[in-house]
Amino acid sequence: MSKLILVPTPIGNLGDITIRALEVLKSAGLILAEDTRTTKILLVHYGINAPLRSHHKFNEHRSLEAVCDGIENGTVTALVSDAGTPGISDPGFLLVRRCIEREIPVESLPGPTAFVPALVCSGLPSDRFCFEGFLPQKKGRQKRLSALATEERTMIFYESPFRVLKTLEQLAAALGGDRRASVSREITKKFEETLRGTLSTLAGHFRDTPPRGEFVLVVAGTSLKDHSEDTD
Repeated sequence: MSKLILVPTPIGNLGDITIRALEVLKSAGLILAEDTRTTKILLVHYGINAPLRSHHKFNEHRSLEAVCDGIENGTVTALVSDAGTPGISDPGFLLVRRCIEREIPVESLPGPTAFVPALVCSGLPSDRFCFEGFLPQKKGRQKRLSALATEERTMIFYESPFRVLKTLEQLAAALGGDRRASVSREITKKFEETLRGTLSTLAGHFRDTPPRGEFVLVVAGTSLKDHSEDTD
């Protein structure tokens, strides 16, 4: 039966792809890629020659029905993002929702995603957490930060090197500079690094050291702070 299959791809190290993911990509009738140039590197590395088509935030609204029509006509379709699991801060949600509405089978493979290794390496509680992805760049940003000031769970954010310092400073202002946090960058890559401390000390580090790479910020919730105060 034809279906949509979400295929996680490596977030850095090409060796992190699963055997099952490679089998799906090799047998797919069509691979939808966020950036075909990026996905082509992966496909060439593993000798995969399946048809490739772009599917990104600028064209996904227009292409939904055509993709669904193709699946209904028998094309097993794999969706990948540039790195990680499709739909996690990447295109995928709209297509999945439309397939479900049209009663098209949807399957998701397990695999790489950046926030899990960042969370477990942070040293912060991982039993309860919330994934916030990228904060709004402009409209709604301060409102979101204010709402998170009372969040009890560990919080996870994605950020670019161009805004990571600003985000750390704003988190410190909203949550308190003494809030515990960690910053992971270039996960699975050669220069992978995780820094731990308070929001204030981490912001200070990046004032002195130009940020490079893609970042995952992990920030303690209020419950950890309250627990520390009770212990003291």
